[in-house]
Amino acid sequence: MQVTRDMSDKKSVETKHNDNVESTVDSVGMVVDKGSKQVQIADENTKTPKKRKPRQKRIPPITIKNIDDDFKGEGAIICGIDEVGRGPLYGEVVSAAVILPDGFDITGIDDSKKLSEKKRDALSEKILNEAEVSFGVASAEEIDEVNILNATKLAMKRAIEGLSIKPTVLLIDAVKLDDIDIESHSFIKGDEKSASIAAASIVAKVKRDTELKQDGETYPEYGFESHKGYGTKKHVAAIKEHGVLPKHRKTFLKNILNK
Repeated sequence: MQVTRDMSDKKSVETKHNDNVESTVDSVGMVVDKGSKQVQIADENTKTPKKRKPRQKRIPPITIKNIDDDFKGEGAIICGIDEVGRGPLYGEVVSAAVILPDGFDITGIDDSKKLSEKKRDALSEKILNEAEVSFGVASAEEIDEVNILNATKLAMKRAIEGLSIKPTVLLIDAVKLDDIDIESHSFIKGDEKSASIAAASIVAKVKRDTELKQDGETYPEYGFESHKGYGTKKHVAAIKEHGVLPKHRKTFLKNILNK
């Protein structure tokens, strides 16, 4: 068999012999088997490329350690409670009470602060559609009158009272509720441990953020849609320039207004 090659390639050629076959191997990987009259190309560049696997849709992992299961028993109705808005200079403190149904998919449920706005909105819609949810609020005036901790407790009790189903167990983020006739347990960073508490934190934050965006349209010079009522430089500057609004917490503004 005759093989025609580009002789401009000056690379070395090695000839090998055995009892039955004579073959020629060059440095680019061409093998000429004179005994069987077959030619094979061994150059790695001739390998067929691997086909890429189709991309799979990424599902958010279940990151929360769900302690709700520790309280489940025959006839148990577990309610998670959380609040949002204890620190801002402006607006109500909003609490939510959530009873998740059996078999509720908690994929992606976590502390609302760890989630993007897009994920919070999607999860909030799911929770509102599938779970028993009630909100309770305490106004800026009530915060000024009884302090933020007591106002938070007031908002939480209002959320519990608004449920159409009476729970048998309350799981609460941080706050301890007294004078209530339901078994209750308080957990530091409960929204990172309980799916019910995390669900409450999500719907409460989405509700309050929505209200702050609406207030931002009413008072565009304050920028509520961006800072959500917290004491940012922009917010403080707006208060000094444009004045105090009815929903500002006066007891939170003493140091700012006295400067």
